Amino acid sequence: MAFTGNFMCTSFKVEILTGVHNFTASTGDTFKLALYDNSASFTAATTAYTATNEVANSGSYSAGGGTLVSVTPVASGTTALCDFADLAFTSATITARGALIYNSSAAGNPTVAVLDFGADKTSTTGTFTIQFPTADATNAIVRIA
Repeated sequence: MAFTGNFMCTSFKVEILTGVHNFTASTGDTFKLALYDNSASFTAATTAYTATNEVANSGSYSAGGGTLVSVTPVASGTTALCDFADLAFTSATITARGALIYNSSAAGNPTVAVLDFGADKTSTTGTFTIQFPTADATNAIVRIA
């Protein structure tokens, strides 16, 4: 098994402090989500988007993945968080084990987070949907406590 859990990449944590990423809705950077098969190998040390072991183009999914719609960051108690709208790839035949969120606006396509689906997820000439968790201090996909 190449995926070993969900995590924010270490480089992202540093880049947040140096102003590389802007999550502000409509005026911020463009973030994308790319899908990968179980042969992909990501760790916390992953620093950039790669096409290696990305799922094949199918339906509305193409290399590089789909563009995420960001929700402007907010605070919940002492936690800052950001969320994305769910993302769907239509008319797609896909088998994916996980995903990589990255910033396609910044030089080198730096990574944000690795998502492990826990098992292969598939669609056959249908809709493959990434459903993000509740945007709160405990569950949001990007949160800084």
